[in-house]
This record gives sequence, C-alpha cells and structure tokens, in this order.
Amino acid sequence: MAGSVQTTPGFDLQPSAQQVPLATNYITNFDFLNQYLPDTYEKEFERYGNRTISSFLRMVGAEMPSNSDLIKWAEQGRLHTKYVDCTSAVLANADTATFTINDALVPNRATTIGTAGAIAIRVGQTVMLTPNAGSTATATSNKAIVTAVDTGAGTIDVAFYEALGMTKAAADEYTIFIYGSEFKKGQVGMDGSLEADDDIFECSPIILKDKYAVSGSDMAQIGWVEVTTENGATGYLWYLKSEHETRLRFDDYLETAMIEAVPAEAGSGVAAVASTSVVGNKGSEGIFYSVENRGNVWSGGNPSTLADFDNIIRRLDKQGSIEENVIFLNREFGFDIDDMLAAQNSYGAGGTSYGLFDNDKDMALNLGFTGFRRGYDFYKTDWKYLNDPTMRGGLAGDEVVNGLLVPAGSTTVYDQVLGKNAKRPFLHVRYRASETEDRRYKTWITGSAGGAMNSDLDAMEVHFLSERAVCTMGANNFFIFKD
Repeated sequence: MAGSVQTTPGFDLQPSAQQVPLATNYITNFDFLNQYLPDTYEKEFERYGNRTISSFLRMVGAEMPSNSDLIKWAEQGRLHTKYVDCTSAVLANADTATFTINDALVPNRATTIGTAGAIAIRVGQTVMLTPNAGSTATATSNKAIVTAVDTGAGTIDVAFYEALGMTKAAADEYTIFIYGSEFKKGQVGMDGSLEADDDIFECSPIILKDKYAVSGSDMAQIGWVEVTTENGATGYLWYLKSEHETRLRFDDYLETAMIEAVPAEAGSGVAAVASTSVVGNKGSEGIFYSVENRGNVWSGGNPSTLADFDNIIRRLDKQGSIEENVIFLNREFGFDIDDMLAAQNSYGAGGTSYGLFDNDKDMALNLGFTGFRRGYDFYKTDWKYLNDPTMRGGLAGDEVVNGLLVPAGSTTVYDQVLGKNAKRPFLHVRYRASETEDRRYKTWITGSAGGAMNSDLDAMEVHFLSERAVCTMGANNFFIFKD
C-alpha cells in the first residue's frame, strides 16, 4: 500500500555490534534453519583434560648435541670375575683337581677360551670353590691355590688347603671366585696381567618429521574459538588451532619415539625398504628396548608385597646399588604400592587407623603414598603415557608395561667423541647439531599463503623435524615391570 510503513525488517536484517534484541535483528521468517539457530559456546570444552603425555624425559634426562650418525660410549665391567657351572672329574678326597671353566657364563668378557689371557685366573691366586645349588656334593666349600692355567683347554689346576681335599661326584658343578694370592719368599711376581673390561654400546639417531597444511581459501574464512591448551596457552585461535595441536602431537612423538624405538633386525622389512623407500632407516634403541635387553625385567604382575620388593632390592644390590630410585608407573601399580604400604600399619583393619594422627571423621583420609625406604629410597609417580588409552594404556596381555624404575643419579662414562671421561645422567637425548645446523627442533613454513612466499602452492605448510637418539647408560640399574 502506497505510503505505508514497513514495521518488520523481513530479510533485510541489520546485525548489531552487541547482543541486544532489536527489531532490526529479529528474524521473522520461521523456516527450520533460521528458527532453530543454535547457541554456540565460544570456549572449547576440554573433555579429555590434558591430552599430552610427554614430560618423562624432561624430568629424568638431559639433552646434548651430537654431530655423528653413530653415538658410542663405554661402560665399566665388573671389577671381579666369578665363574659358575665349572666342572671337574676329580674323585673324592683328592688333594688336587683340574676344573674346566664354563666360558658361556663368564660375565662381561667378549673373548673366548683358547685366546691368550681369556681366563681371568692366574697361577698363585687363591680361589674359593662352592657347590652350585642343587649339587650332590657333600662339602659346603673349599679353598685352594691355583698351580697351573691352560687357556687353550680352558682349565685350571688347583691344590686344596683342606686335608683330603673335597668330597664330590664327577657330575657336580662349582662356582669359583678369586679372593687373593699367596707366594713363597723370594719368588718372582705374578705371571701375566689383566686388562680393564669395558662394554662398548652404540646408538643411532632417527629423523622424525610432521607437517600441518591449510589452503589459502580456508585461511580467508575466519572462525574464532576460545581455547585453553596443554602448554598453558589461552585465547582465541582460528585456522592455526590445528597447527597448534600438530605441534603438541609432534612434541609427544619426540618422547615416545625415544621410549619405544627398536633397531631394525637383519632381514626385517625395515631393512628391506630402507634402500628403496623414502621411509625407514635402521631404527634405534629406545629406553624400553635397552632395559629389556640390558637391564632387569619383572614379569608376572606387579610387585605388591615387601617380599617382592626384597627380591628387587637383592637384584639392585648386585648392580650399581643406586641409593635413590624413582618408579614411573600406571594407576594399578600405584594402587598396589599404596595398598602394600597401608597394610604395614598394624593399627586398625586395612591400615586406615581411625583416630591415629588426628584422623578424625571430618578429615579426608589420605591412602596415597609418594614413596618409601627399604634398603634404598623408592619414590613413585604416575606416568600418563602408561595410562593413556590411546597409547600404552590401551594395550593388554604381556605387552602391558606397568612401570619403569629409573635410578635417580648420574654416572661417569668414557665418551668416545670427547675422548675423555664425562659425567652423564643415566638417560640423555643426543640430538644432531653443528655450528651451522641445529636439528634438535626445527620448524619452518612453505607455500604462498599465511605470509609464506616461497612456493606456488596455494596453501601454507608448517613443517616439523628433529633428529635424535636416547642413550640409556647403566641399563643394569633399571627395572621394567611387565605383565
């Protein structure tokens, strides 16, 4: 109608700068898409909490540069040598005997019997001979002096200090260790010498890569989201939200690769594709691999009694005897240790001790423990990597790792690169670097969008790269706990 005033805006809407209900921003058409516009939360809800699992190596390890494809280090062998399962055809009550040294069970020695100086026993040394467990020998032990050593045959001749020698059967096996020496007056010195026994270990770095890409068109469509991320960043992000998560994911992989890496075995698929593919190389030795092959493995469930930990302590006594140790564990293992320690309290059922230490009804009962001392100091802390259902926490059966005992200290080792003894933590990461190239953590942008002008690609690509390896020194002091 001419001259009439339109009182409703229809489709000619005028959005307001503020969320104020006005006639000009009121939607009058009631089709489904317009009538039921959703309310949108600007803030992203963190339904999985902190999703990252890295932090382990930052807590217990150190980082240092390396400029080689191969990292080598030397670890000290035992100062003393003990031979087990040694056999002899000596008859009962003999004054002398010949013992065959079992070379297969000689600790920390790469040479074989038949090589000059292979037997670390020399003429004039005094030895103790003890029957192995389960032996039929009636004698508890004997002491003797070494009268001859035949490295070619792998035998030693001894003369016993005890009258009538020892009582044994030909099938018995003995353990032999050196406790001293004895020589006559005016005689020449010890025949021969022993060389220091070192074990040489090596590890190779691996190259890790990742990439985030977004097209130039998508970058032109801005959608703001308020976020709070795992590394403490807060605020509004748009297309770089996914780039940020790619970075967090890459940070996790930098750690989990050092934990899980294994070397490629000869004849493996990795070894076959390494020469024909852009992926794969030769692998590396991760922490789990090193501990399983050179350390101590507890299998068959969690140690949940003091008797179990006594067995662990006896094993540690035979290794480096590190005073303080930290157990990084999953939730179930943590509960088992808490229950074990709570049960030591004899006051009250289950160790809760109502009334003890002013534990009244209005106070929350703390049933968790951070550590304990029994022979050594043991501290425990939850390791998210072992609990995360998308990582180790989602496995079952004998692949479940319940925890890792890490010695809290450092050790002196001989560095083949530096050519001298150096103080090192038991765990440290070596990343590839030189004066002109640092590959610890590289990131760069390519493309023709987002400020990058170095390619005709209509996108922005954010690249990530690192080249690194982890060195597990003194793995004999570590424990891995598996089902």
